[in-house]
Amino acid sequence: MIKTPVVVKTEDGFDGRPIALLVQEASQYASKVYIQIGEKNINAKSIMGMMSLSLQNGEEITVVTDGEDEKKAAEGIRTFFANKVK
Repeated sequence: MIKTPVVVKTEDGFDGRPIALLVQEASQYASKVYIQIGEKNINAKSIMGMMSLSLQNGEEITVVTDGEDEKKAAEGIRTFFANKVK
């Protein structure tokens, strides 16, 4: 299991399109991918779960990956959030 701290970078908020792109990115990996914010632990492959988060620019989250390609998944999700999502 890998826990990666990440800061959300977004210009127009994190809603419909960015969420769909994140779910698409997370779904590429065999590993389980979760987004942790405080006590919440949301499956990043679930569009409904991700929509419940309401992520904001500058918000700190933890990406948790667990499985056979967890390193690749952690890097992919970290890179996704590191680039400004539009």
